[in-house]
Amino acid sequence: MKRVRVRLGSNSYEVHIGSGILEQTGQRLKENWFTGNLVIITNPIVKGLYGDALNQNLTRDGFSVVTLEVPDGEEQKSLEVAGRLYNELTNAYAERTTPILALGGGVIGDLAGFVAATYLRGVPLIQIPTTLLAQVDSSIGGKVAIDHGQLKNKIGAFYQPKLVITDIATLKTLDTKTLIDGLAEVIKYAVIQDKELLTYIEDNLDKIKSLDESVLEEIVFRSAKIKAGIVEKDEKDLGLRAILNYGHTVGHAIESASDFKLEHGKAVAIGMLAAAKISNRMGILAKNELLRLNRLIQSAGLPTKLPNLEVTKIIQTIKHDKKILRGKIRFVLPKSIGSVFITDEVSLSLVEQILVDWNEET
Repeated sequence: MKRVRVRLGSNSYEVHIGSGILEQTGQRLKENWFTGNLVIITNPIVKGLYGDALNQNLTRDGFSVVTLEVPDGEEQKSLEVAGRLYNELTNAYAERTTPILALGGGVIGDLAGFVAATYLRGVPLIQIPTTLLAQVDSSIGGKVAIDHGQLKNKIGAFYQPKLVITDIATLKTLDTKTLIDGLAEVIKYAVIQDKELLTYIEDNLDKIKSLDESVLEEIVFRSAKIKAGIVEKDEKDLGLRAILNYGHTVGHAIESASDFKLEHGKAVAIGMLAAAKISNRMGILAKNELLRLNRLIQSAGLPTKLPNLEVTKIIQTIKHDKKILRGKIRFVLPKSIGSVFITDEVSLSLVEQILVDWNEET
């Protein structure tokens, strides 16, 4: 098992990464001084796979467990669903010391995290991510949110978990599509800060797809370490942390414009290529690096073509991006593989031209 420490003063916590560690959850909670009642928030699919076993494990370790279910799907990240969970927490007599365990992928982590941050002005949050995307990204760093008005993560907070338990074995029940969706975020970390990680992904792509546990543990560990280092320097996203949004400006716009029918990882993959194309058009990213990124994204099974969406709708959605600062859109662009920079000098007309040209190519 590997550990990554997220050093944030009084908000510090550890990310535990290993295979088969879900069954040690009760023990790890007791090591962090938790006792008594707790609440698991999950969806029916994950509950069937891991929820019942986790409940039994926690009960054996002396915890009293209430499990709350949320249907699967991005549309569950809403004020309406959050309100229902508040009522269910009240009915379960959850107190300010009652931890919420977010058992599932990114949707559950974001939603349960938002509920934990706002119920009784904040109750302890334990992230237990079960998808690759959640393990390498959304479970770490304390960003919790719900969607609103067709805009992804529009309402949210910074709320750090007390512990993250990342069981690599849970990835073995993912379908290939969901696994590959999460791989987009791993590629993102490689582009922003670790060229060697990109090479490692290229060299081990077949092992990743075949769910080799040692390779999966390595890419999750390296991704978590990169994110922890960035979050430590900029917890509230005031500067450096913005580089974690590489691929997300166009990616989130495409995701929203598709009414969330396009999976997050696929949208981010397209967004990463869009940012790379912008950087190349501006004379910054070398053509061979753009082609290398395109090859890896394609080899991974992620899209390299724009979905069938109106470019004007994508541009309109970008205008509502929460990363806009003083009326200017901040883009994260690659200088080279392993190095990015933040700029507000990318015009919407350039973005539109890149997307239009891309449409014509495809």
